[in-house]
Amino acid sequence: MSQLKFKVSAQSQSPTKTVVTARNFTITIDEPKSSGGSNEGATPVEYVLASLAGCLNIVGHLVAKEMGITLKGLKIEVEGDLDTARLTGKSTAERAGYKEIRVVITPDSDAREDVLAEWLKVVENRCPVGDTIRNATPVKIYLGK
Repeated sequence: MSQLKFKVSAQSQSPTKTVVTARNFTITIDEPKSSGGSNEGATPVEYVLASLAGCLNIVGHLVAKEMGITLKGLKIEVEGDLDTARLTGKSTAERAGYKEIRVVITPDSDAREDVLAEWLKVVENRCPVGDTIRNATPVKIYLGK
């Protein structure tokens, strides 16, 4: 079994803005001005959707190559429904995370529809971000010193 460890480091810049370092890349997470942020980056929940789209793109191309499918590109639309009541402390009736995430992948390919349907099943099965979102992954949060 090959196991890789991924790590990011983050530093708060303001109550809404976080700067994250991933390898030698900087990611700015922020809220829109309408939510009290400075609008200098996507929100954390938008990054979840973006991560899923990016992972589906990578796995989609990888699987297409393995299956001998010519894939010129992918259009990926991702949207999700989130109830902010728990986040804002107004209610604990609903969970804080997305209730549902919907993805539409439109491949630029001449492959037959049945071949693309099989391709999509494999892509969905092998996407690590999709798997992380779909299944309960233990998250352990500790207080640092």
